Amino acid sequence: MMGAKLSCVISLTLLMLPAGCADGPRIGETDAPMAVVKTSELPAPSGADLMSTATPYRIGPFDKLKIAVFGVPDLSGELQTDAEGRLSMPLVGEIDAAGATPRELSDQIATKLRGSYVRNPQVTVNLEESSNQKFTIDGQVTEPGSYAVVGNMTLMRAVAAAKGASEYARLDDVVVFRTVEGKPMAALYNLSAIRHGLYADPKIYPNDVVVVGDSKQRRMIQQVLQIAPLLTTPLVIALQRH
Repeated sequence: MMGAKLSCVISLTLLMLPAGCADGPRIGETDAPMAVVKTSELPAPSGADLMSTATPYRIGPFDKLKIAVFGVPDLSGELQTDAEGRLSMPLVGEIDAAGATPRELSDQIATKLRGSYVRNPQVTVNLEESSNQKFTIDGQVTEPGSYAVVGNMTLMRAVAAAKGASEYARLDDVVVFRTVEGKPMAALYNLSAIRHGLYADPKIYPNDVVVVGDSKQRRMIQQVLQIAPLLTTPLVIALQRH
């Protein structure tokens, strides 16, 4: 039953995906078959699908960084790189951070501060938000679009990033699309069940596509209520669960 329902959702949802969701072909447009996952969570992307967590992150344009210089609070705070991956700091000046790891950037800043300004600078750089690692959320959410994957991103947090489910959302028809070892895969989740702790909130990775389903029954009721003043007799609506 779940497999059949998921197949229907996948077929309908593929038609809803925007053309610009991601670079390259969309899920469903490749020759690889769609694998239906019946577990509560999709497998994580492999190293070939996604930058491995063992690979240091490389700073890019519009990344938000948290820079801390131990003992010098005036030089600590959040900074954002520009369109070319550069940033500017007091006493340090402009730094070309594009392509550097956070550790390499901390070394650059320490080198510029050492001697003239700080005797033995201890600098740490942490990534707060990346514009280069995003997931896409579509369907019945308040603000569909692409959002940065920051920290431990989960399905519930992904929906919250899009300002929550919309009025017509069907919370038991939420599909997550992912490429695992080069193969497109999808899984169906029930947000209501997750909220009640019936199973774990699945993790969302960069390049994932989340689609929140549409409650046609609720939309139908809303349309009926809009024309209700025109009716002269009571109207009874029988709802059927599909």
